[in-house]
Amino acid sequence: MRSFDLLRVATLDEAIRSGAVAGRTDSDRMFIGGGTDMIQLLREDVVQPKTIVSLGNVLDKTIKLDATGLSVGAGATMAELSSHALVQERYPLIVDALLNSASPQVRNQATIAGNLLQRTRCPYFRDTGCHACNKRAPGSGCAAIGGANRWHALLGTSEHCIATHASDLAVALVALGATVSIKGPSTARHASLQDFYQLPGTTPHIEATLMPGELIDAIIVPPAMEGLSSSYIKVRDRASFEFAVVSAAVALDVDGGLIRQARVAVGGVATRPWRLPLVEDRLRGLQLEEDCVRSAADAASRGAVGRGDNDFKIDLMKRAIVRAVQAAGGIK
Repeated sequence: MRSFDLLRVATLDEAIRSGAVAGRTDSDRMFIGGGTDMIQLLREDVVQPKTIVSLGNVLDKTIKLDATGLSVGAGATMAELSSHALVQERYPLIVDALLNSASPQVRNQATIAGNLLQRTRCPYFRDTGCHACNKRAPGSGCAAIGGANRWHALLGTSEHCIATHASDLAVALVALGATVSIKGPSTARHASLQDFYQLPGTTPHIEATLMPGELIDAIIVPPAMEGLSSSYIKVRDRASFEFAVVSAAVALDVDGGLIRQARVAVGGVATRPWRLPLVEDRLRGLQLEEDCVRSAADAASRGAVGRGDNDFKIDLMKRAIVRAVQAAGGIK
């Protein structure tokens, strides 16, 4: 770990004025919240900031449900959100995704904003002995494209990066149409969570649409998503404390076995949490029979590009969607 200066701020405005950056690797000044991901990155020299701005107790931790939907303060922990009685009752998809994430110890420490901004688990990004990683060292290349890429993305990739996004929670929130409230030096703004994440393009080291000094203040889930039948399916290499090979988040409005509305997003297969509007459109008006659902799930592979070792994810993604839709519809 390289040495750095730790700046402890007393207010959110002071944190914003610090000019620190989240969601990218090439900054000398970075934010730290719960630290469950950042500490690993520092220890492994993946990031080498000169100054770290500790958000400590300045982030809002409030979890609130009212007529405008669910609002979660950026500083609330994963454990606090997953154990909230009203969230369990009204937004079970969020709880399922959280309980499929990390370990109880990590969930007790990690903040919600930090979870959404965690960095990829691409082994080439995490291994500083590998030179070719555009996400860590812009312009150096992407070792995954011609290397071992079983863990890597099929969707939203570019010739500069095929790393997957790691957050389970983000997949569920994208399926539910969540937005993020962002505060910065000049203004406050809102963005859909899906658009908040930036596709790699030619700049994979920039993962989120945050300017210097900007940070997530809260996450908002609209009330229309409240009470939908849902399921989160996570396929992984071991039963716990493991990142998704493929995951599927589904929320349904079902009436007598007929799907009236569907929301579908997948993880472990894309460079950001990936919503599937074409699959949603095809599910609408269908019965929950497996053949019907499987036909709709076939649309998930539109635009998918396998790189060899990860080709198996295309079929696995479709199977996970089918399973998640049927589970959300009450079919075991």
